Amino acid sequence: MNYSQQLELFPETNPGTKPDDMQVSGSHYKDMGIQPWTVMQVVLTPEEFRGYLKGNIIKYAMRQGKKEGSHDAGKAYHYKHKLEEVTDGEV
Repeated sequence: MNYSQQLELFPETNPGTKPDDMQVSGSHYKDMGIQPWTVMQVVLTPEEFRGYLKGNIIKYAMRQGKKEGSHDAGKAYHYKHKLEEVTDGEV
């Protein structure tokens, strides 16, 4: 999928959008008072939190196209975007 197709399918992956201001497939996390990954970032060490994000990138990238109706490519991008944010782009 090229970048234009990604933006068409997942407009929330616009690079100008902060990861905390977007959600792929619904709004169940954004509707919470605090998002789960915000809690994890406080509770986990920086290294553990980066591992959590990397694990989800791998999971969603590998699952892409295997679960009907899922937006796994967008979810993988979302976690990658968050990882870039917390590492200042040094992934």
